[in-house]
Amino acid sequence: MKEIITCIALLRGINVSGHKLIKMTELKEMFEKAGFSNVSTYIQSGNIVFSAKEKDTVSIQEIIQTNILKTFGFDVNVQVLTAEKLNRIMENHSFLDEHKDQLKAIYYTLLAEKPNGELVNELEKLEQIDEFFNITDEVIYCFYPNGYGKAKWHNVFFEKKLKVNCTTRNYNTMNKLTELSKAVD
Repeated sequence: MKEIITCIALLRGINVSGHKLIKMTELKEMFEKAGFSNVSTYIQSGNIVFSAKEKDTVSIQEIIQTNILKTFGFDVNVQVLTAEKLNRIMENHSFLDEHKDQLKAIYYTLLAEKPNGELVNELEKLEQIDEFFNITDEVIYCFYPNGYGKAKWHNVFFEKKLKVNCTTRNYNTMNKLTELSKAVD
């Protein structure tokens, strides 16, 4: 019998400005038809916590992307994390300890793959005055004291500079996904 693991899928760019519209009830149904269980969604921006029999997150990601294309008719960038990886990412935010009183300024830009070291080195040369980031192999920890909406170093910026697909979530969303994943375990 296969061990069941708890996963989190993060979809990028759905339900934004009337594009790539997906109702969460339909998304949940699609996940269940694809063989996943304990499926729950969080807010309309594509955050799904679920149980999977498959352990390989790349295979899970491919299943989800294929089913979204079949069901909704468009491609969506999907990242799948295990609950364990999500917890580790949450706990290791490099700006969290120093800025616990500014949680609205804490963001996580999750990388679909490890970025090229030379490209990372180039970004790290930027003078960080009004916004701050720390790049790791799997996530960019960000601190935006003036708000994400005013940030110049945002998701699209990092994708272009690092040539890696990314998706960004704020502290509250990541925290809620962590809570939901613990409820499934």
